[in-house]
Amino acid sequence: MKDFLKYTFATITGIIITIIIFFIITIAALSALVASGNKTVTISENSILVLKAGVTIPDRGSQNPFEGIDFLNMTFTPAPGLNEILENIKKASTDNKIKGILIENDLLPAGWATTEEIRDAIEKFKTSGKFVISYTDYVLTQQCYYLSTAANKIYVNPGSMIDFKGLSSEIMFYKKALEKLGVEVQVTRHGKFKGAVEPFILDKLSEENKAQIKDYVGSIWEHVIKTISESRNIPADQLNLLADNLTGIVADNALESRLVDGLLFRDELIDTLKVLSGIPADKDFKLVSMTKYSRVSNPLKNISAKNKISVIYASGNIVTGKGTGNNIGANSYAEVIRKERLDSNVKAIVLRVNSPGGNAIAADIIWREMQLAAKVKPVVISMGNYAASGGYYISAPATKIYADPTTISGSIGVFGMIPNAGKLMEQKLGLTTEIVKTNKNSDFPSIFRPMNTYEKEMMQMSIEKVYTDFVSKVASGREMTSESVDSIGQGRVWSGISAQKIGLVDEIGGLNEAIKCAANLAAIDTWSTRELPEIEDTYTKLISQLGGEIRTNILKKELGESLKYYNIFQEIKDLTGIQARLPYFIDIH
Repeated sequence: MKDFLKYTFATITGIIITIIIFFIITIAALSALVASGNKTVTISENSILVLKAGVTIPDRGSQNPFEGIDFLNMTFTPAPGLNEILENIKKASTDNKIKGILIENDLLPAGWATTEEIRDAIEKFKTSGKFVISYTDYVLTQQCYYLSTAANKIYVNPGSMIDFKGLSSEIMFYKKALEKLGVEVQVTRHGKFKGAVEPFILDKLSEENKAQIKDYVGSIWEHVIKTISESRNIPADQLNLLADNLTGIVADNALESRLVDGLLFRDELIDTLKVLSGIPADKDFKLVSMTKYSRVSNPLKNISAKNKISVIYASGNIVTGKGTGNNIGANSYAEVIRKERLDSNVKAIVLRVNSPGGNAIAADIIWREMQLAAKVKPVVISMGNYAASGGYYISAPATKIYADPTTISGSIGVFGMIPNAGKLMEQKLGLTTEIVKTNKNSDFPSIFRPMNTYEKEMMQMSIEKVYTDFVSKVASGREMTSESVDSIGQGRVWSGISAQKIGLVDEIGGLNEAIKCAANLAAIDTWSTRELPEIEDTYTKLISQLGGEIRTNILKKELGESLKYYNIFQEIKDLTGIQARLPYFIDIH
């Protein structure tokens, strides 16, 4: 027995030591992998830059240095951010080693505004005389097709299809499901268009909400059709007819209708690229990924200029506290803006906003720092896919506001939600509660009972106060009357083009245009950019997020496209307090 215990203990000890050694080796290997990704590289002559479209593209290259690691398969494929892609396309236009760009299309949406900015960069790249080719193996989605129309030629696999059909916005309603569970969502709001609460209290869209969706989706589609028409030399009416008839479903029909330029297999694409690059058939060319090209030195980039323009990326929901890398924490962003305001070397601030909004108090904290900054130096907003409700709230004090034509903005309105789960607790789960309190409203708010009349009145009073404050701050920042802001507010959503027409946006343009504007306003000819928030220390990030990354990768593998619905329900859990955010979760496809 003694020997058995001895050997058992030795075995357990050996296993523990092996695990520790394996963990240390893994950490070292991953650290070396990531460290190698920061080294400057060179590329070969006759290279072609590959732009992966139809993938998720964050505004900024991931702040998490390990986000590109698949811990299940032990692969490392970091996703470049919009900032890197725009810089790389500009850099490639003057790089003699780059012969052209190949757009490789996949199936995921990047967002219409993000696609718009990359498309504009491609148009500018073509002025260098270099070629741009778009290719698709399977399905050419509408966003990818829109991007591809900036290319010199669009080629697809003979068996593929072009998803060209017009835009739709699908809204999921939870009311009946919540009723079955025994949960009532008690809503207080201001804004007849504030549809964020409709999925919880209705089973279909209100007429006001349906009208605004039709308006902003129609505005985006009109812009898309106009741009495609100019690029492909196909009349807008004919394009709409092709969309109505789903012409792109069959590749041959898409070719006949001039939606695409050719049907090629992959080997034929390679031959075509060689011809365009002036490379003999028996010679090879190199395909260079965006991630690799980001590590090629850029002779045009000024990194030593004393004058700085701080580019602050604000992506995700606006939340209280410090937040995480996936949202906009009020305290941490307020601190970042404050530091840049006080730094004399920072001549201007550009805030890149890609947010549907969030907690109203958190938005107000960031607004205050934006207001103080705008008093002492130029502050320019660059709106991405979304800059609505709370996202617009924090933008309002800026000196100038830029938006893409397809940006979703506006949604000036607020709401509050308190669930009543009393029926769920008692009738479904057999749980009851009893309250002992010192004052009349000591248990407000409670999820175990409905609000009484007085509590509803107080909630409405609080909502009205926040809405009035929201309107007045927009009016002050935009130099409009409160009545004018209220007339275009009420929670209504606008496209970037429409937002410019009604005065919520100053200029149509992307991130680069916003940075140039900031430099002009600051009256500086040379500058370097400082991207914020700062990236957390690599090793700290690894230890703190290793488990989370594994969990995320498991969810991606198990849920696939359904992962977005899981994320939606995770966000719903955070809808506490008074909210200034977009109506529901807009997905235009």
